[in-house]
Amino acid sequence: MNPIRTRREGAILEITLDRPKANAIDLATSRIMGETFRDFRDDDSCRVAILRAEGDRFFCPGWDLKAAADGDAVDGDYGVGGFGGLQELPHINKPVICAVNGICCGGGLELALSCDLIVAADTATFALPEIRSGTVADAASIKLPKRIPYHVAMDLLLTGRWFDAEEALRWGLLRQVTTLAELQPCIWDLARTLANGPPLVQAAIKEIVREAESMKFQDAMNRVTRRQFATVDRLYASEDQLEGARAFAEKREPVWKGR
Repeated sequence: MNPIRTRREGAILEITLDRPKANAIDLATSRIMGETFRDFRDDDSCRVAILRAEGDRFFCPGWDLKAAADGDAVDGDYGVGGFGGLQELPHINKPVICAVNGICCGGGLELALSCDLIVAADTATFALPEIRSGTVADAASIKLPKRIPYHVAMDLLLTGRWFDAEEALRWGLLRQVTTLAELQPCIWDLARTLANGPPLVQAAIKEIVREAESMKFQDAMNRVTRRQFATVDRLYASEDQLEGARAFAEKREPVWKGR
């Protein structure tokens, strides 16, 4: 059985991780996920992706330790996007929404952190327990202190403790907490809102945010104003840029064409 299922509605691609019992990710699954996210990135007709998991108990615990015991190397070939297909995939300039339905820990939490928006069920729980097994949550060690207060991130990384959805919301990791029954409708409402937005602006936002993370403020601003980001240059020369101004002047909703 394919561990990854996809469903398409208009410009929205839903990607479902379905690998019983716990949706753990082995090398083969990671490679399939990378190919799936790469195809989403490269398909101009797709504007938004949803990442979810099958079942109501597990989102993803990360690395499949049983597969590792059977010979999957921790430093093996994870595929084009790195572990989980997303966190190292370059130039993905479209919104990705994560729906967390249950246990989300280790590499599963790192995968969620690679998405742009996270919505969780009130039954979801989170942890970075790698320290308890004598290893490092590498991607989380890089990303988490940039997303939430430093001392909170260090607490989670150094203790490996569990925390619930309400705490995750309080620290800003989540956009929203819903009931499990409302998780899917909520995610799809959000995806439809984003899919109706201006794709060229969304692409520019993602590239600027990503590239500016390691730049000084003025250097990043100079690159924007000089149109040295590819997405910004495309936006400023686009029909959509003119459409936005015309729609505002004519007091109507804009019609975005992505060109």
